[in-house]
Amino acid sequence: MRSEPVLVLGATGYVGGRLVPRLLEAGYRVRVMGRSEAKLESRPWASHPLMETVQGDVLHPASLEKAARGCWAAFFLVQSVGGRGNGSRDAQRRAAWNMVAASLHSSLERIIYLGPLGGDCNTPAGRDGRSRCEVAATLQSGRVPVTVFLAPTILGSGSASFEVMRYLADRQPVVLAPLWMQAPIQPISIRNVLFYLMKCLEQERTIGETFEIGGPDILSFQDLIQIYAELAGLRKRIILQAPFVTPRLGALWIHLITPVPAAIVEPLSEGLVRGGVCHDTRIHSILPQDLLGVRETIRRALEHVEKQTVEACWTDAGALRPPEWTWYGDEQFAGGAIMRCGYSIRLRASPEEVWEHIVRIGGQTGWYYGGSLWRMRGWLDKVFGGTSLSRGRRHPSILYVGDALDFWRVLEVAAPQRLLLLSEMKMPGEAILEFEITDLGNGQTDLKQLSRFRPRGIAGLLYWYSLYPPHQWLFRGMLKTIADAVGKPVLGGPARFTPKLENRCAATDTAKLRDEHFHLS
Repeated sequence: MRSEPVLVLGATGYVGGRLVPRLLEAGYRVRVMGRSEAKLESRPWASHPLMETVQGDVLHPASLEKAARGCWAAFFLVQSVGGRGNGSRDAQRRAAWNMVAASLHSSLERIIYLGPLGGDCNTPAGRDGRSRCEVAATLQSGRVPVTVFLAPTILGSGSASFEVMRYLADRQPVVLAPLWMQAPIQPISIRNVLFYLMKCLEQERTIGETFEIGGPDILSFQDLIQIYAELAGLRKRIILQAPFVTPRLGALWIHLITPVPAAIVEPLSEGLVRGGVCHDTRIHSILPQDLLGVRETIRRALEHVEKQTVEACWTDAGALRPPEWTWYGDEQFAGGAIMRCGYSIRLRASPEEVWEHIVRIGGQTGWYYGGSLWRMRGWLDKVFGGTSLSRGRRHPSILYVGDALDFWRVLEVAAPQRLLLLSEMKMPGEAILEFEITDLGNGQTDLKQLSRFRPRGIAGLLYWYSLYPPHQWLFRGMLKTIADAVGKPVLGGPARFTPKLENRCAATDTAKLRDEHFHLS
């Protein structure tokens, strides 16, 4: 085993989040780079003795060059940067050029890139696919040889493809099948993908080559839905052919009935229209392995979902970019008024007993009170293109920085004192929700719930004041219900409190995240 580290870019994404612990288990030294060091350090593998974390951004050449220094191999698993649409595609191409520039004066001997399998890169319908083709071509134009793996649909618990299939089958006894659901595809298990990525480091015959990797079965996405329904114990789904449904229209419909946004579904469907069947099988002789069939892959994924042991999820990816004002409480820094609504309750309980119920909030647990209001807000968010409550959470009782939590994003987890959430709802402003637990001594604990909102224009002010009375009712009810769940005596409250205008994060690890954000901005 070489002493130099392997660099992994995209370590908090779906594939990268599964690859890193396996590299560490195999004895590799691993260096990961991310825009938020706090997000990286919250992962369970961050404390491994062979792990190095580096703060940086693939869109900032200097930080990328620093991360690559001293590494002998690099995994380029960055799939979406810089927003959505054309901005994201341009950013992907720029990230690839930055990688080429960073490798010029580095010790890198090889780069491994995982991209989607799709037809002709010049196909007009394949804008996202063309950008991925350009990423591969750009990386290959540099000094360092690149191994390219082109995969069709990747199936596994937490993958976007699996989630689309699962929710379509679970929620629709009758499924409209546009052309992309009828096209032949060759899905591959995430387990087999990880094998190829890891073993290519040991096989020199893969250096500088491009391989198509797929599973043993060739079928269609509508076939996957029927197989899932069978394995999940559902009735056979009725499939209605709908060739008139465009990828864009189909993506919008899937966005409404599943947690996966249209921005992810549309390129996925475009890729299936272009074709998802492997024609190059050289990889089978170079890196032989037992390929899992579709049925076994879905069965294993279902087991992980049912046992709540999903290792990584498509929602993990993405930058953690909180508004700068969230690290402070003063209107002067924020450039305008910050609205506040806070309630507290005092319990005869330990902070750990209270934290146990705070850290489980959202997902299947729900928000403890006003369920119909939360569901209504989630439905409105979905209609206006947001994430809604359907996104849920990866694990019922474990939260990491950067995790998706319904239509929130976790900014800080400091057990058993603090949980800080950033809203990703569609609204005319920016909002955060905070739970703070204080040990008062003598077996008493104070639980505070604070909402802060920075309105955007007159619409933001109207939004805040129109919802202010319901928020007061909701927060009081939430604290009461949480207290009932803790099962300890209530000593006071819920009572309204006025938050101080101060930097609330100066003495916490969140200040580190704030500084990282300013530096990269």
